[in-house]
Amino acid sequence: MPSCPPVPLTEPRPALYNPRWLLATVLSFLLIALWDVSGQDLALAQVWGTAQGFALRDDHFLVTYMHQGMRNLGWVIVLALSLGVWMPFGLLRKLPTARRVQLLVSILASLAVVAILKRSSATSCPWDLSVFGGVAEYVSHWRWGVHDGGAGRCFPAGHAAAGFSFVGGYFALARDTPRAARWWLAVALVMGLLLGLGQQMRGAHYMSHTLWTAWLCWTAGLVIDMGMARRRLSA
Repeated sequence: MPSCPPVPLTEPRPALYNPRWLLATVLSFLLIALWDVSGQDLALAQVWGTAQGFALRDDHFLVTYMHQGMRNLGWVIVLALSLGVWMPFGLLRKLPTARRVQLLVSILASLAVVAILKRSSATSCPWDLSVFGGVAEYVSHWRWGVHDGGAGRCFPAGHAAAGFSFVGGYFALARDTPRAARWWLAVALVMGLLLGLGQQMRGAHYMSHTLWTAWLCWTAGLVIDMGMARRRLSA
């Protein structure tokens, strides 16, 4: 009689993370660091700012809709996703409970990381700089704890996190609904960049602030995903 192939006693252990995700994390870090050392933050800020300040600082559309409105919308979505953990709807129905929890936790963790760093930062906003009519002098945000003479608490970009914080949802969706995960990631990145650009036009942030917020939110989502994967393996 033909011999039967041996049956494995256990299934292969799933990987803790996709190597491409780690590669994207490292490469994006290097690219943003290159932007930092290029010194283009001030040059880009001068597109909208002059010695008299930023003409769009109090622009109705940027303040009412892009700033306050989008921030409120972000919290409404977070509330809906919180309810969706226990009463799933739409895309959430395709995810097990653990993935729905991961999606929500990744968003909240991203917001917390950005808020904590922002509160402890000595970096001031562009509209605080003397070159734009303020009182502060430009100091790189890498010189942590070095005060520039302004109000500080401007790094990273808190408002852009209203879009970028959803980036972590990509990891929660990727294994069960990969196509939806890619769309989710694209929308989160576009919204974060648009919100960051709106704040840049007002003089509230530099481009590097927005880029580092995106990286922090991506990394927070990846760390949460690895932690959840490790927890599943140990269980």
